[in-house]
Amino acid sequence: MSKIALVDDDRNILTSVSMALEEEGYEVSTYSDGSEALHALTREEPDLAVLDIKMPRMDGLELLTHLRKKTQMPVIFLTSKDDEVDELTGLRLGADDYIKKPFSQRLLIERIRTLLRRAEIIRAGGIRPSGSDDVIQRGELVLDPSRHMCSWKGQHVNLTVTEFLLIQALAKHPGHVKNRDQLIDAAYGEHIYVDDRTIDSHIKRLRKKFRETDKEFKEIETLYGVGYRYRDTAAAVVPGAVGVSTD
Repeated sequence: MSKIALVDDDRNILTSVSMALEEEGYEVSTYSDGSEALHALTREEPDLAVLDIKMPRMDGLELLTHLRKKTQMPVIFLTSKDDEVDELTGLRLGADDYIKKPFSQRLLIERIRTLLRRAEIIRAGGIRPSGSDDVIQRGELVLDPSRHMCSWKGQHVNLTVTEFLLIQALAKHPGHVKNRDQLIDAAYGEHIYVDDRTIDSHIKRLRKKFRETDKEFKEIETLYGVGYRYRDTAAAVVPGAVGVSTD
């Protein structure tokens, strides 16, 4: 039975969503503010957390900042209709997904299932040796999906599930462009709708994490109006190529 933490200052949401999740077989803990949730989740980590952004005492963004210092558990944000800035900030901080209020409980449950399924696949594969055939190496990049491990120039890069799946999708075929729809399918599944901005925010955060290890990291390229690709170091690089950026 997966454990879900639900954090929101709206009692109606806590009651209705927790009931819906329990009907699906999840064990649910509810918290009405971020400070209360931080103490509880630090003591006992759930399998996934659903966090409201706007809360008293400690909002969801601050709560996620504290949690990401200790855990990479999947996190879904609940955001108000017009909180675009907060959505993007949350993704940069390491949230895996967000849903706008008012929201469909069925959609939330489907998103939860998707994230838990991916996390379970990673845990189940963790018993395989690091030298297994599915390890991907592209120059200085090493990805081990069986252990959810990523390294650049021998240094560990700590990625969320979504970030790992995105870099894996790009690195599998260096030089090949992936459009946003293809990356959404790779990271979220074919039946989940995610706004294009979500992928863009994840890519920005990926670059930031790699550049914290290596300021010269430029392997993820943007092709404006097309999508993203992992740079093919074996191919000739044309300086100043039109429409290509590593920012």
